[in-house]
Amino acid sequence: MAAAAAGATPATARKTLFTTTATLLSSSLTRSSRGRRSISCSAASAASSPRLAPQPPDLVRWVQREGGFVHPALRVTDHPEHGLGVSAAAADGDISPGDVLITLPGRIPLRLRRPTGAADDVLVQLAQQVPEELWAMKLGLRLLQERAKPDSFWWPYIANLPETFTVPIFFPGDDIKNLQYAPLLHQVNKRCRFLLEFEKEVQQKLDSVPLKDHPFYGQDVNSSSLGWAMSAASSRAFRLHGEIPMLLPLIDMCNHSFNPNARIVQEGSVNSSDMSVKAKSIISLLMKIANKSVCLSYVTLNCYVQVVAEMKIEQNAAITLNYGCHPNDFFLLDYGFVITPNPYDQVELSYDGALLDAASMAAGVSSPNFSAPAKWQQDILSQLNLHGEGAILKVSLGGPEIVDGRLLAALRVLLSPDPEAVHKHDLKTLMPLDAQAPLGPTVEASALRTVLALCAIALQHFHTKIMDDEAILKGEPPLTTELAVQFRLQKKFLIVDVMQNISRRIKMLSPQKSTA
Repeated sequence: MAAAAAGATPATARKTLFTTTATLLSSSLTRSSRGRRSISCSAASAASSPRLAPQPPDLVRWVQREGGFVHPALRVTDHPEHGLGVSAAAADGDISPGDVLITLPGRIPLRLRRPTGAADDVLVQLAQQVPEELWAMKLGLRLLQERAKPDSFWWPYIANLPETFTVPIFFPGDDIKNLQYAPLLHQVNKRCRFLLEFEKEVQQKLDSVPLKDHPFYGQDVNSSSLGWAMSAASSRAFRLHGEIPMLLPLIDMCNHSFNPNARIVQEGSVNSSDMSVKAKSIISLLMKIANKSVCLSYVTLNCYVQVVAEMKIEQNAAITLNYGCHPNDFFLLDYGFVITPNPYDQVELSYDGALLDAASMAAGVSSPNFSAPAKWQQDILSQLNLHGEGAILKVSLGGPEIVDGRLLAALRVLLSPDPEAVHKHDLKTLMPLDAQAPLGPTVEASALRTVLALCAIALQHFHTKIMDDEAILKGEPPLTTELAVQFRLQKKFLIVDVMQNISRRIKMLSPQKSTA
């Protein structure tokens, strides 16, 4: 455990780090008697969510001391609803809309930097081996470098970071299985495999590096510490100035809300001392956009980053930002929490002709031809990017659309016997669920019944029923089990909601069919 913040300097033996999907792991950092922190890992319960140092430095005072501003009413506290984060103090009155809550000068954000020596060159070489979609690992390497550095400028920030993260890569094996959702399981296994392979690459690289050029100051780095660093970056990084991910001390302790009471304001410019340029944006670009490439880039940040109140903030209220309108897959994989309910949650499906044929037949649709569409239908599917080379076959149920527009358009087209009627419509008019039966009530009813059958098939992929999940949650299970069960339960609720919505629409079509 870290003792640096408390002033103690016990000598600590280095522990071998390891990552396994069957054990919940956490990383910790301690000072040796020479003032060096060693990166180590221990099994721990995430329920307690301790910070890296038992008695971390006061983060608010550090930000103020380094030229930042913190509103006098703000405190870092455990909020009863949001947990540890930034809240308005009870005794300081309400905060008015437009009030500046936090200001960070350009030297405080932690980000990738241009190499300044041989150790930085090695770090950059390691970062270049990381796939772009795992950009958080690139930033995580920089975080690990500062965590291992004696007397790091960012130690007051790093000491306040969680010792453990409740992201699925650290779930016990049984709780990974408890997710019961193939798309997320694929991502979890992919990240675990990456960490195990990257550990070998890192160790191979560092074995040939002299101590004076070691980016982690001679400390052992393996899959567990790499997983901690990647999780810290993915759950806390902001994208400012478009694409540059960085860690913003104190600001990253503001919790999430789809209806936030604060927003991010950027003042100044990149690579310039001109402070007159002001760019404002509500942070829905917090963290990474899934599967989007992010270049390894460096910046000189000559600007201020502020958090500004969007509305009146009452006493004891948590300060919240919008992390983005994402499904629970994103929030659990990168942040370690599940939003209940989440209006942006989705269930991912694969567009597959055989599956759609089976769903249509189960729905009572006669002679579906999803597996063998006519040439004119194939052409439209290609326009929807659901057919041909490079097709994107991932479609979804839920979220604001209720039914993925590409999926619904495909169903309407493939269930229509009349190419002329289809070609009268622009594809965009065939995609919205709210469109008034664009190809007629008979085609519409068949398409919606097929969606109902797809929902039923999706529900069958879960091994437990809703009542089973609710019973588990009532039993106060361990946190990782609770998160896994909450995640799958919300997916089931989403599917049921979609089925109810579609059923209502089918009933509304009945009078139209009888008069058609």
